[in-house]
Amino acid sequence: MLVFIYSSLAILYIISRFVHEPFLQFSIGLIAALSLVISFLFSKGLYRNSGLIFLSIGLLLFSHNDLPWYQLFFYFETMLGVLSLFLVLPFINSLIRVGKYDKNLSLFLEQGVTKLNKLYKRSFLVTHLLGLFLNIATIPLLAKSLKTTLHQLPTKTSNKYYSQNLLRAYALCLTWSPMEVMVSTSLDITNTTYLQIFPIVISIVFIAIVTDWILSSYKFKEELTIISSSQTISTLRIKKKIYEMLVLLVILIVFVSILQSTLNKGYLFSIILLIIPISIGWSFIIGKVKRYFQITIPHWKERTNGLSNYFFMFLSASLFVDMLSLSGHLMFLQSTFVHLADKTFSLYLVIAAFFLVTSLIGFHPLVSITLIAELLSPIVFGVSNIALTIVLIACSLSTVMYSPYNLSVSILAEQIKVNPYKLGLWNLPYALFYILLSISIAYFISLFF
Repeated sequence: MLVFIYSSLAILYIISRFVHEPFLQFSIGLIAALSLVISFLFSKGLYRNSGLIFLSIGLLLFSHNDLPWYQLFFYFETMLGVLSLFLVLPFINSLIRVGKYDKNLSLFLEQGVTKLNKLYKRSFLVTHLLGLFLNIATIPLLAKSLKTTLHQLPTKTSNKYYSQNLLRAYALCLTWSPMEVMVSTSLDITNTTYLQIFPIVISIVFIAIVTDWILSSYKFKEELTIISSSQTISTLRIKKKIYEMLVLLVILIVFVSILQSTLNKGYLFSIILLIIPISIGWSFIIGKVKRYFQITIPHWKERTNGLSNYFFMFLSASLFVDMLSLSGHLMFLQSTFVHLADKTFSLYLVIAAFFLVTSLIGFHPLVSITLIAELLSPIVFGVSNIALTIVLIACSLSTVMYSPYNLSVSILAEQIKVNPYKLGLWNLPYALFYILLSISIAYFISLFF
């Protein structure tokens, strides 16, 4: 039932981007409301609590605006693009398993490593590559792969390794991932193309990685005992797998950029349309189309059934943000951003502080970026769009490293049985460095573009 309802909502959303009919919009609202009720029954934890807060405030503001009851169904669309992306991501996630990219990289991870700082760099690269395609599933996969080797170390050392290595590598790979929802949302807010920001973002990521590796060479100096494995992998084979993953990424970027330019309906929507056909096409190229469908369909159903947390929180947040904007309660914050429009560096610092504070009080970065899109709306086209995109991407995704409420931190905390606040604290100084680095480069760019 969940698969049918959530999929119907995504399909109608896609159709509505081409067909503008009031009846279709109302139908989307009805199904969104039904999805909200059903997802509430299956949601839990922080997502349910946050969703209830957003929904309660949204309904309260709706009643205070004296709107007809039926107009409620027109205020759930803000987050439908994001939820549709979550529905199609399993189609490309499955390619990694079908092509055995994850298995080969996991075997390569510890082969012949005798020093902890060398393992740090290797696991960083593996996390970075897999994170581009597997998303959050990368964290438990790598934590499990590293467990045997890191068991040799003192508990505090191994825990810091997990936190600083996996979370930083994962956050930095998301920064330039064409499939990352924070990236696509930022591009749509500023009306920027992926190819415009790619050279800048990848340069920031490179500087951040090199800095982290230099620091790690001083922090992780321990010698390791080689753990023998019954399976080995050739260097040639691993290079081939990495090459294939990069080619797939380039194909996706090129076709999405072309479609974005052709349709002019935003980067996020172009990603949603192309992930499934490109994934199926790649399964033909690697000669595993039958295996692909055998793995993908059950995986997609399982992942879709598990999306209730996201559907409840984000549909509630959609109503919350729309009602805040409609009621005028954002005006006092908007005036702050308008006042800072000509003070570029200060504006970027306030944006960074906004994400930092909201992430520490329990806001998902997607909710934060949707809110800030409303706050920036009066000035978004009066500032450097490329620079602002970089700031939004860096500040929103830095939360992956330190926010105790972020899914990446929560999952790793559960894996290694450490308080998520402690994990976040270990990464906060580096996250602040990454934010300031990104803001500084963005400010420099704003002087010229």
